[in-house]
Amino acid sequence: MSKSVALHTLGCKLNFSETSTLGRLLEDDGFVKKDFNEVADVYVINTCSVTENADKECRQLVRRIQRKAPEAMVVITGCYAQLKPKEIANIPGVDLVLGAAEKFNITQHLKEITKGDSTKICSCDIEDVNVFTASHSINDRTRTFLKVQDGCNYNCSFCTIPMARGKSRSDSIENVIANVKSIAAGGGKEIVLTGINLGDFISAQSLLPKENGDNKLATDDKANFYSLIKELDKIDGIERFRISSIEPNLLTNEIIEFVSNSKRFMPHFHIPLQSGSNKILGLMRRRYKKELYTERVALIKTMMPHCCIGVDVIVGSPGETEADFKETVDFLTNLDISYLHVFTYSERANTTALDIKPVVPINIRHDRNKILRNLSYQKMQYFTTQHIGQTRKVLFEKHEANGMMEGYTDNYIKITAPHNADWVNTITEWKI
Repeated sequence: MSKSVALHTLGCKLNFSETSTLGRLLEDDGFVKKDFNEVADVYVINTCSVTENADKECRQLVRRIQRKAPEAMVVITGCYAQLKPKEIANIPGVDLVLGAAEKFNITQHLKEITKGDSTKICSCDIEDVNVFTASHSINDRTRTFLKVQDGCNYNCSFCTIPMARGKSRSDSIENVIANVKSIAAGGGKEIVLTGINLGDFISAQSLLPKENGDNKLATDDKANFYSLIKELDKIDGIERFRISSIEPNLLTNEIIEFVSNSKRFMPHFHIPLQSGSNKILGLMRRRYKKELYTERVALIKTMMPHCCIGVDVIVGSPGETEADFKETVDFLTNLDISYLHVFTYSERANTTALDIKPVVPINIRHDRNKILRNLSYQKMQYFTTQHIGQTRKVLFEKHEANGMMEGYTDNYIKITAPHNADWVNTITEWKI
């Protein structure tokens, strides 16, 4: 009898793409996929560790599984599993912990453990992780998240990602193209390009002609993110590409100009800011100042006035005074952006931010979060209102809730409509 598996994702779009790939690996090995709320033989939790809340959520999920299916095997992978494998192994009910180098060997590891054995940890030093494993979501959503880059060479003072994901490394342009064509053949309409530091994409291996006429695989430092999107724009079958998130110092004029002229790359950027105070950006070890961010937004809006711009912001980081926070609020208020993703700073082990003083009290961090979430709501309302009466193209998704369906315009305005099966995974002209 076939064993069943249920998978759950915590964290980012890149994690979502990896969970989907893990699910396909397990299905290929004979597992039957189940919903995470159902009773299954194996549960896989792909974790995040950007905030303390993500760690807590992982522990809560394991307890829930213990109550629902005490005989089930529980596998934890992802960033939390790489950073704190022993801590996870001590959670009652966890059977297998897979670090960054072992997550895609999950089927083999499951064959080697038995419920009731002591928890098995399969991890390694993150410095030894240097392989890129392609992954993408499929059949889970109308939009496909395609991982093209992993890891990060930046060392922001608040961040554990380099410790959890390793050094920056990328897929080859040739392999990305092959994956995109495969997704198109499967009926996919929109691909979201994802990575930990997406703008740092450097094609791992590009076909370079040798002098004797043969092709060889070699590193090509000129094959960067701009090279990648130019190649993807030529591929028939995928109607929409989105760039998930790109650092302002890596978002070049040529990328912005290219997107403004492209029919396939959507007018939508998500650009991390983290703070509107240059003092705090310096303490965070960010690689730009707010003036550069202002220039990026101004150029985008000059070339694409209808473009949606999302912003990541962290509130309450060490050293952030009331004056610094006010500077951030004022900066964002006056910036022509569309929405915010607001994160409350939480202390992470082994980060240099722990040495920065003064520490912002938790209650003040939460108050600042509320202020910026309210600003985000106002920004999105204003952005949407500007487009009322316009007709834009909407890609409707298959998810149905209470007889309604959702889709997004090219410039990322969410549209809700009565469910119509004929609209699923189709691009429809829609008057806002």
